[in-house]
Amino acid sequence: MSNEDHIVIGTRGSALARWQADHITSELQRLVPGLRVDQKIIVTEGDRFQTGPVIELGGKGVWVKEIEAALLEGSIDLAVHSLKDVPSELAPGLILGALPRRADPRDVVVSREGKTLRELPAGSRVGTSSLRRVCQVLALRKDLSVELLRGNVDTRLRKVADGVVDAAILAAAGLDRLGLSARITERLSPDDMLPAIGQGALAIETRDGDARMAALCATLDDREAQITVAAERALLAGLGAGCRTPVAGYAVLDGDTVVLRGLVGRPDASEILRDEVRGPASSAASLGQELATRLLARGADRILAELGDR
Repeated sequence: MSNEDHIVIGTRGSALARWQADHITSELQRLVPGLRVDQKIIVTEGDRFQTGPVIELGGKGVWVKEIEAALLEGSIDLAVHSLKDVPSELAPGLILGALPRRADPRDVVVSREGKTLRELPAGSRVGTSSLRRVCQVLALRKDLSVELLRGNVDTRLRKVADGVVDAAILAAAGLDRLGLSARITERLSPDDMLPAIGQGALAIETRDGDARMAALCATLDDREAQITVAAERALLAGLGAGCRTPVAGYAVLDGDTVVLRGLVGRPDASEILRDEVRGPASSAASLGQELATRLLARGADRILAELGDR
């Protein structure tokens, strides 16, 4: 759609989304001197409806559908997403062109009184809109009250400061990227809070077959991110889970070995299945499928069916 020294990046309009688009813009211009980059702000369904659970809007696609439509019609050249917002199946004709170096994938606690998750008094109100986080918070502390908390990062931090909730669980990457790391009370170990699939990773989405964008994206790609995300997203695809079931997956690369941990549970933490696989980095996607098969065989298929996700 544009001349050789100009591209248009599509992004949501939140502060975090704009930071992500600015970051990719800066990286591209550093790697490709003379490149002119414009940004197009696209309002998604998830942005328009800021109350109630995301599941009521139809799940993860609510953050990307309008941006993908802009890609397909050619009004933008690249899209920048938080990978955890991208469904396991992309719209036909689109691909993930690059996965830049991943940020801290962990979840964090932000509490008004500076208390960790284990230090919060019984009955404290903890805010999150993620069933994955609800499940794991209750697994650790059944005496806490977990409440729905929607909105962008600033909105959620303000609700903690204003006493709407006593604490909130957020992604470390978002706070770090926005320069808000000082607000973090505790970075949660994956042993306590297994991250969302793809958390901390950015996704650069492009049109399949666009050789010019493919060449640009190649300058941003990170091998470790590609390997760990491949394992995690294969787990998600293998489970076939939607947004009604708490699902988590986290891969680390140890030398040339991938270690992938997965979780499927119930929102009230009455049942949680955990498992782990490891194998060569070259088989990352196969490991994700293997872990999905193991979890399904252990009862995840029943949980998913009973929660309406299969």
